[in-house]
Amino acid sequence: MEICGKREWELLEKIGFTRIAGSPEEEKAAQILKEECDKIGVPAIIEPFEIEQGIVEEAKLEILEPFRQEYPVTGYQCAENTPEEGLVADFVYVENGDDVSLRDVRGKIVLVNGFMRVPLFRKLMKAGVAGIVTMEGELRDKREETDLSTRKLRRTLRTFGNVPMVHTRVADAMDLVRKGACKARLVLQGRTEERTSHNVVATVLGTERPQEILSFGAHYDSVAFSTGVYDNGAGSVINMEVLRYFAEHPPKRTLKFMWYGSEEIGLEGSWAYVKAHKEEISDHLLMINVDVAGPVLGADRIAATAEEKLATYLDYFVKIHGFAAETKQGIYSSDSIPFADSGVPAVNFTRFGAQGAAYIHNRFDTLEFLSAQALEKTTRLVLAFSQEMANAAVLPVERKIPQNMVEEVEKYLYKKELSEAAEEK
Repeated sequence: MEICGKREWELLEKIGFTRIAGSPEEEKAAQILKEECDKIGVPAIIEPFEIEQGIVEEAKLEILEPFRQEYPVTGYQCAENTPEEGLVADFVYVENGDDVSLRDVRGKIVLVNGFMRVPLFRKLMKAGVAGIVTMEGELRDKREETDLSTRKLRRTLRTFGNVPMVHTRVADAMDLVRKGACKARLVLQGRTEERTSHNVVATVLGTERPQEILSFGAHYDSVAFSTGVYDNGAGSVINMEVLRYFAEHPPKRTLKFMWYGSEEIGLEGSWAYVKAHKEEISDHLLMINVDVAGPVLGADRIAATAEEKLATYLDYFVKIHGFAAETKQGIYSSDSIPFADSGVPAVNFTRFGAQGAAYIHNRFDTLEFLSAQALEKTTRLVLAFSQEMANAAVLPVERKIPQNMVEEVEKYLYKKELSEAAEEK
């Protein structure tokens, strides 16, 4: 069977609509992927799992002194509600949250640079702030051509506390700082509910070593405002094309193909799979993940969350087989993380767009800058590596995560900070 970029492109067009975690559209995409697996002759199952969904009903930021003006904001899902009339407090711009800027912010509403990360949020909670405003975008953004993203205060952050939070544009943040905003009213009203997301799973049984499992992962959900074809409809169709090949050419080892839901809100689909299949995971020897692909202008990259020897092998592999790709040992912020945290080595394949030639997590993630040829190029790379691993006489990858990668995974998951927070409580 020949790899066919045109076929991948047609499937990408089918799932190229906004697919937010836990939405009917995400479920529709899951059904499309399942039906495609069924057509190939590898029946797929859909595994539901529950996610936490925050519903923001009202979000406002009004500067009260030394001028009065309301600025457009979005509210953080799952952040603490204000009283219905709002929270009125002194307003301070604390930049990156350094110790000097945070010396006297207890009970105040603070504006910070960028969006929220664990170290900064932890400092803000210890400093006793009453509310938080984050920012995004560029000064040159045109309002009519850009969207203000919806953010969520994830469980990891809420371990350290919870306060009302809203999100604004960089241009508005600069305006209110320039005008000397010093008192504000923050309004946030919302609620939390459970929704159902879905993983799609298809299995090709190994002919000689069925007990040894290689898993393929790609998330198929998108963020709001985005059709998510680059991130990560492209990875989803690449995995489908690889499945198609192995359906016609049965491998020695068992291959599990997974399309994960709700990756964009914290790798929820892959975490759900790992937790639901604890016994099976011990038989997983390698995880192959594809997340972002397809740009006409760009470069293929491979990150091995595994022993250094695998990264070296990959460097030799791409040169021997004539693939243009950068290789390294490292982690990647995607569905390989829960597997690595469970001791399963992972190889992440990506094709990132050249600077200015691709867009992610916004309305400009469209088919316009992708091509069937670019999809096919990455697919051939993924398939060639997969063939070697699936049919090796002895799988050369040791099932262990070396200490330097363990430390990177734990740093990514903020395990040290979470442990300290638990001790403090």
